[in-house]
Amino acid sequence: MSLFASGYVSAVPVTDELDIGGAVRLNYGWKDYDDNAKFEFELFRIDVNYKKDKLLASAQYRWYQDQEVVHHAWAGYQFTDKDVVKLGITLVPFGLLPTASHSFWFGGTYYLGFEDDYDAGIHWQHDADDGWRYDLAYFANDEYGDGSRVKRYSFDVATTPARPYEEAGQLNARVEKQLSVGDAAHKLGASFQWSEFDYVPSENAVAGEDTDGYAAAVHWQMDWRKWQTQLQYIHYDYDFPDDRMAMSAFAYPFEIASKADVYSANLAHSMDVSWGPISNVNCYNDFTYTAASGAGLDNSIQNVTGCMLTAGKFYTYVDWIAGKNMWFANGPGIGIAEGENGWHSRLNINIGLYF
Repeated sequence: MSLFASGYVSAVPVTDELDIGGAVRLNYGWKDYDDNAKFEFELFRIDVNYKKDKLLASAQYRWYQDQEVVHHAWAGYQFTDKDVVKLGITLVPFGLLPTASHSFWFGGTYYLGFEDDYDAGIHWQHDADDGWRYDLAYFANDEYGDGSRVKRYSFDVATTPARPYEEAGQLNARVEKQLSVGDAAHKLGASFQWSEFDYVPSENAVAGEDTDGYAAAVHWQMDWRKWQTQLQYIHYDYDFPDDRMAMSAFAYPFEIASKADVYSANLAHSMDVSWGPISNVNCYNDFTYTAASGAGLDNSIQNVTGCMLTAGKFYTYVDWIAGKNMWFANGPGIGIAEGENGWHSRLNINIGLYF
């Protein structure tokens, strides 16, 4: 597992033939906006990875308390040592990869659908000898092909009576350059995404029509000794009627601004230690600012300060999450002005065994 991975141990084929693994996790959560602190079962998951000659495959399925979902499921072919194509539910190549954060609950871009997002399509990746990486992908729809399904892992456009739309085609292009300057390793990149959305008529749906929009990002990551810095800027502009759109994941729909500028600034420090069974502590601060554009909108902020502790195959995240007008921190959504929009925070402790 990477010292800077967020929220999970990523499933990547690393051995020949079939490799089966998974995870089980427990979670404690405390919120300053209710008195319902709990220590409970959070997740059980199964990972299946396959590698044989040039054939690749990977899948992960998750069981939570209130939903069971596919995380990813793809088959691939390694045409050359530099070129691979994946077909299925695969990671959308946009922004900092694998994640634009370090905490268990990711950064604010995750909830906007720009981080750790998996959709159904085809993805080509080319890694050149001179440090350049190129990604090109087309996604026919979200992982379920149904915007009304709110039980899902990835944050996707949701079909609701007030916002009856769903994802209906998406083109992604990404380029990244890796280079070293002294002791520092840099990744500089840019991403572009064009999306189409179908209007989904129903008896209770408001009037509408098919629409589209785009997102663009520039991103930089630097690894220096035991430190990692991440900076990212995203501008997205989706053409919806009233400057709002609906998203959903983890069984809940909510609304976000349909046009915004998103700024991420993250810093992490990894420390090798000998504290009983604990061999490494990775501490971080992940900051996301969403500047919304349009009527009836307001800016949103999320800041996560925490540490990940490694002890054998156990990984424990301790995160303090603070948000202003931010979904997941008692906000009504992201970038919208509605109801009580002040600062709120929560403590989250997640203990996971990965096998």
